[in-house]
Amino acid sequence: MTAIANRYDFVLLFDVTNGNPNGDPDAGNLPRLDPETNRGLVTDVCLKRKVRNYAEMAKSDQSGFAIYVQENAVLNEKHREAYIALRPGDEKAKTDKKLNPKNDEEAAALRDFMCRNFFDVRTFGAVMSTGVNCGQVRGPVQMSFATSVEPVVPLEITITRMAATNEAEKAKKEEGADDERSDNRTMGRKHIIPYGLYRAHGFISAKLAEKTGFSDDDLAFLWEALKNAFEHDHSAARGEMAARKLIGFKHDNALGKAPAHALFDRIKIGRNQNGEFRALDDERIDNLPPARRYADYKVEIDRDHLPEGVEILELL
Repeated sequence: MTAIANRYDFVLLFDVTNGNPNGDPDAGNLPRLDPETNRGLVTDVCLKRKVRNYAEMAKSDQSGFAIYVQENAVLNEKHREAYIALRPGDEKAKTDKKLNPKNDEEAAALRDFMCRNFFDVRTFGAVMSTGVNCGQVRGPVQMSFATSVEPVVPLEITITRMAATNEAEKAKKEEGADDERSDNRTMGRKHIIPYGLYRAHGFISAKLAEKTGFSDDDLAFLWEALKNAFEHDHSAARGEMAARKLIGFKHDNALGKAPAHALFDRIKIGRNQNGEFRALDDERIDNLPPARRYADYKVEIDRDHLPEGVEILELL
């Protein structure tokens, strides 16, 4: 496959309703927050995980779309696949716990094998230099943390389970009960955000794509994954999550024609007040109730005086 020839930057908007988009395990799985602004956060690796999961479902039967970072995967064994392919008949390649390339040429061949066979390696890159050493790959696609466009208010909801896990628990009587009813209730908590609209930025380097082989077909599939990944990730914890907007900026060369931050500034998100756009720093939005749906917002794209050689792509 021929690598992409153009640089791209993109903005992804997604929202959550009554769910936890990305819990923090060091904080009791509370939704991640910026403590200074109370804006919600979703990590870049969380978003990449959605893309990997979608690729695994949609392309698992196609060559070149294996996934390197999988749940419970032994990464060194995936590296070993490259050594076995490049050293046919070498029994040590199948068994040794430590393997290193013999020379620079083999090191490059090992990296090429990993990029060619694993979609997430040629897309996001990977560090593959421990144990069975396949080197390091810097991926052409990178994403920022997603941040909610307004402060969010996490809620703690108490839940109960009306079943026992074992006979001993079942035998416990409800305190104060005068019948033989067992107290099988187990108390628990869920942390949710009533509503939040999140914004993430992404960057796609054509120059790094030349090194990994990230192609136009891969790019088309990345857009597909970003648009559909939340559709296959619904759970009780995450509530309703949906991709709402995906806007790309295509440069007419590999290095780009404008800085990414200047292009991102062209995507403006405001509150919808009777069909009119109200900037989020407009004092008049103080009279509006908290946003509880995507229709409470309006998204505008500034197309005036677009830098020469940059095209806006409304992908969703």
